[in-house]
Amino acid sequence: MSAPMSGNENCENELDSSKLGTKPFWDDAYKEEIQNFKINGDVGEVWFGEDTMERVVDWINENDSVTKSSSILDIGTGNGVMLLELHALGYESLTGVDYSDGAVELAKSIAASKDAYIKFETADILADLTCTECLALRQTYDVCVDKGTYDAISLNPNNVTECRQKYIENVWKILNENGLLVITSCNWTKEELLNHFSKGFKFQHHIRAPTFQFGGKTGSTVTSLIFQKSQM
Repeated sequence: MSAPMSGNENCENELDSSKLGTKPFWDDAYKEEIQNFKINGDVGEVWFGEDTMERVVDWINENDSVTKSSSILDIGTGNGVMLLELHALGYESLTGVDYSDGAVELAKSIAASKDAYIKFETADILADLTCTECLALRQTYDVCVDKGTYDAISLNPNNVTECRQKYIENVWKILNENGLLVITSCNWTKEELLNHFSKGFKFQHHIRAPTFQFGGKTGSTVTSLIFQKSQM
């Protein structure tokens, strides 16, 4: 079965590119965070904040379809702190991937300091899965978690539409049947994400975040949605 095409293959409303969408930016950032961890034990930034992370972790932990033995992949794991939270709750099959070697080094160091066995591997979610040497991307998972990686890909200055499409295709491929994608974004709205993932995925749930009012409209700084892999 072929992988899905996104609901807006020729999207004209791409985000403005940013250095946040480039690998050199993250490589430099994690070099600094590695040094900070070595010097003072600082694990670094929790992307989108701890409250957002806790809401995602709580949803996973309270969802009956996700068991302690469910295989969970954190896409763009960064410092791996979300997986450490899940490990502390008893989840047993945890894997984190990031395309920055520095992120993986930091995540491994933090996990080792807490005696937590979590698999971390350098891997690019945009890789060709038919020939990748990355063990983590040659397996399939019950749950994929993304907290900011799709956002970063959406800021890529080169071929951004194709990059987003490749992300959607690859996530679909590495999810088991009826597997779940838990995605958090600060750049895309709920409606935009529903459009992007309209083919090959079925919307399951919206993890509510605190809202604010501006200009007569109500919104929130982040959007966290759960999609279930569906048949084409």
